[in-house]
Amino acid sequence: MANKKLLSLAFSLLLSFTSAFSPIFLNCGSSISTTISSDNPSRTFTPDEGYLLSPSNSKIASDSSSSSLPSIYSTARIFDSPSSYRFEVDPNAFYILRLHFLAFPSTSAALFNVSALDRYLLLSSTSLSFSSPSIKEFLLWVDTSPLHLTFSPAPNSNSQQIALINALELISSPANILKNIQPTYITENQNFPLDNFVPKAMETVYRINVGGPRITPVNDTLWRTWEPDDSFVFNLALSLNNFTSTQQIKYPTENGLNSTVAPEMVYSTARTLDTTAIADGMANVNFNLTWSFNASPNFQYFIRMHFCNNWFPSLPTFFFEVYLNGFSAKKDLNPGRQTNWNMMVPFYLDFVVDSPSSGGPLNVSIGPASNSNPINAMLNGLEIMKLNNSFLSLVGPFGLVQTDNNNHGKSHLVLILIPSVLGGLLLFLLFLVLGTYRRRKQPKSPKEQKETTPESWTQYNIEPKTDVSVLRASSNFTNPDSPRLKLGLHISFTDIAFATSNFDEKLVIGSGGFGKVYKGVLRDGTKVAIKRSMPGNRQGYPEFQTEIVVLSRIRHRHLVSLIGYCEEQSEMILVYEYMEKEAGGLYRRGKGLQYLHTAYAQSIIHRDVKSTNILLDENFAAKVSDFGLSRLGPSLGETHVSTAVKGTFGYLDPEYFKIQKLTDKSDIYSFGVVLFEVLCARPAIDDYVNLAELALNCQRQGQLEKIIDPKLVGKINENSLRKFAETAAKCLADYGVDRPSIGNVLWNLEYALQLQETQLRREPFEDSGTVDVSEIAVATVRRSPSSSRLKIEVEEDEGIAGTTREFSEMTTRMVFSQLVTGDGR
Repeated sequence: MANKKLLSLAFSLLLSFTSAFSPIFLNCGSSISTTISSDNPSRTFTPDEGYLLSPSNSKIASDSSSSSLPSIYSTARIFDSPSSYRFEVDPNAFYILRLHFLAFPSTSAALFNVSALDRYLLLSSTSLSFSSPSIKEFLLWVDTSPLHLTFSPAPNSNSQQIALINALELISSPANILKNIQPTYITENQNFPLDNFVPKAMETVYRINVGGPRITPVNDTLWRTWEPDDSFVFNLALSLNNFTSTQQIKYPTENGLNSTVAPEMVYSTARTLDTTAIADGMANVNFNLTWSFNASPNFQYFIRMHFCNNWFPSLPTFFFEVYLNGFSAKKDLNPGRQTNWNMMVPFYLDFVVDSPSSGGPLNVSIGPASNSNPINAMLNGLEIMKLNNSFLSLVGPFGLVQTDNNNHGKSHLVLILIPSVLGGLLLFLLFLVLGTYRRRKQPKSPKEQKETTPESWTQYNIEPKTDVSVLRASSNFTNPDSPRLKLGLHISFTDIAFATSNFDEKLVIGSGGFGKVYKGVLRDGTKVAIKRSMPGNRQGYPEFQTEIVVLSRIRHRHLVSLIGYCEEQSEMILVYEYMEKEAGGLYRRGKGLQYLHTAYAQSIIHRDVKSTNILLDENFAAKVSDFGLSRLGPSLGETHVSTAVKGTFGYLDPEYFKIQKLTDKSDIYSFGVVLFEVLCARPAIDDYVNLAELALNCQRQGQLEKIIDPKLVGKINENSLRKFAETAAKCLADYGVDRPSIGNVLWNLEYALQLQETQLRREPFEDSGTVDVSEIAVATVRRSPSSSRLKIEVEEDEGIAGTTREFSEMTTRMVFSQLVTGDGR
């Protein structure tokens, strides 16, 4: 009893030092408190009504038939519409969230999803077993207060909408559990540390006491449950369970590892190899011990392996290997080196690994090293946590709820879709294939004719004295030594206020993370769009400088032009050319992106390509905007840029999200999402559906017509649709190396347009597969009478038919190279 009191006191002190936040335990649907006194320390679950945003949107249910269960499972809170709990928390900290579920006979058909912080999809009720208590545990990085936990019911087979929760725990996670961790990312070909790793949302899927019994909240000061490993071990007979006294465990003092990371009972038991099996001929000398776990495909998993050497005193010569999914994770692991050659001292190793793409099990293995004496290996504990994907989901590809309709004997997928709010903003493929065609046939205005002169047509039309070296001076394009950047573009705050009628709210035309955007007119009558930073904006001074420097140094007809900026009175204001519309033609969008990727020896990577960053002027010319997150691409001889992940969820490259290595193929992925947005007239990401994975799944099954914009049905050529969809799908390949270049994307979009315009009658197989530009025959190159000059006649994408350009001092080989690679034009 005395030991219990000391542990309870120690835990209370730990919580007080970690955070001022007090643990919250809610007895949902109950009007009285209930205490679980067997826990150490004990937990008291209090009524939940005071934490509900709208108590009237819910009701309570009770069932006393399971008297053997804790009383927290005798009541439940029931929701028939989306409802939220609200918790005041200390931001910028990790929190442990546990949700308890047990359905009653009246609620057994509940179908619902649970989300947190208005962004993370935590679970779907299809993952719950309502026949016995289910406990789901999550670790959340909470960056804002309050924390909202939302339950969203979906129609069940009886057309009822029910969500439920029996009990809830919210605990501030001790800092030593996840603070300053640097897991090793394991791949088939290379392992490397993940710097600045801060997981946003994780689900605890397995917590294993290897070689030992089940550990309950009675023996864990954070009320965790550790399951025995017997059912997960492959070839259990080739292993041994090892035990030692918990009193002998000596937590190190220098790195903060204590019982909150894992209790003594975890480190006092282990599973090792049964080396007698080698002598008996049951196993060879290099056999491994493997644990297999179910894993969801297309997710990453955080794996923490706990070790404590209590049985092998030959410290300097004891080595073993660690494998994850068959890949080497740690070679020649020597416990002595990890603990300054001390016995009975715990340590742990952290890893991140991709789940098998085939949907197979996630395997964790240990085995002896060839140079070890004794020949053995050991493992004490194991924690496996699913990491949220790039769509902020922990549920699966679509975040959908599956029901069984007993009346019809077949499954229905309840996709929680909100009608597209982009309908008025995105121009659909119909506009692309018809509008662009009409534009080509229209006579050009004098202004357009001026734009199509050779000088303005060239992709390299940038301001005099512009040098990409100016951009290369900093990886973020910033110039911290110059508060005004000395670019001759500064506009006074007085002129800005005049242009916006002192920031009249009636002139607001948009808003975002940086601030509000106003329509304005400068004193000379120029129409402008003025973006004004707001206090507490999520884009800071570096992004403000990046936008200025990038747009002041590059010019292209398909990039939005920066007119000026203002940096007075603590204001950060950007002034752009005014764009009448949003969401331009896809081909012309790609031309602006191509310019960024190919105009310089060192490319510029946009990092935030999305539909709302592609605008149209009054002549329907598409222009890429918002360069605040742009970065210079890799230098010559380099393959990528290592940088923290930035961008917009729904458009974010999963590979970049996983390994924090940026290439221009990240922009290609985002552009692929935009292609499907336009084709389907759906937002890139919704509460429970992400468009990229939905479209890819439908495209693989040949059912894309079910989700495309209804306005296109019957109006789009079948071959054109197939080519367009294949091009978009290629852009969304999991790995950047498998995605096409922007030049290839543009060629295939042009080809899709030609298929639509000519209404070619081809067999389905004739137009399958995206086309590599390098394999396409190019226009005939005709020599002029002078052998030192070349004259090429080309038809530009915006109606510049027959435009003649001369290239001095260039060979036919050089011109051919530029035409086929897409790098020169």
